Amino acid sequence: MRGKAHKFGDDVNTDYIISGKYKFKTLNMDELAQHVMEDLDPDFYLKIHPGDFIVAGWNFGCGSSREQAPLVIKHARLGAVLAKSFARIFFRNAINTGLPVIECDTDLIDAGDELEVDLAQGVVKNLTKGITIPIKPLPPVMLQILEDGGLIAHFQKYGGFQLEGV
Repeated sequence: MRGKAHKFGDDVNTDYIISGKYKFKTLNMDELAQHVMEDLDPDFYLKIHPGDFIVAGWNFGCGSSREQAPLVIKHARLGAVLAKSFARIFFRNAINTGLPVIECDTDLIDAGDELEVDLAQGVVKNLTKGITIPIKPLPPVMLQILEDGGLIAHFQKYGGFQLEGV
């Protein structure tokens, strides 16, 4: 995965990711994606390109457990979310929906930095600064779920939890 970093701070809650005011207007994720992060940056959707990354600090995705939060990030065609830590339910919802969530030291990443993420190797390469940042490895089953496109796609492929080649 390769893209540009869009940087946010700590405690980005699910209402910042997608405001609750939209959940009663439509269930169309592509329409909702146009409002991703708009409470923190009203022009965010206009600034992003497919594959770009949200980069944040501690406790990303705190607040309500709405599955729409990781879904709108995915439907906005962002490549992944990188943060120092994630709220547990957001983390699980992200994996289940096929959105990569990466725990790493984000202090070495600035807005606009060009990043390359390699989940298999467990690194984020900051191409702008010429540095490599280790990531907290994901368990093999989570990597498989992400590779399959999310939990539903994984179940459809295997009829339950299964690792390829096992």
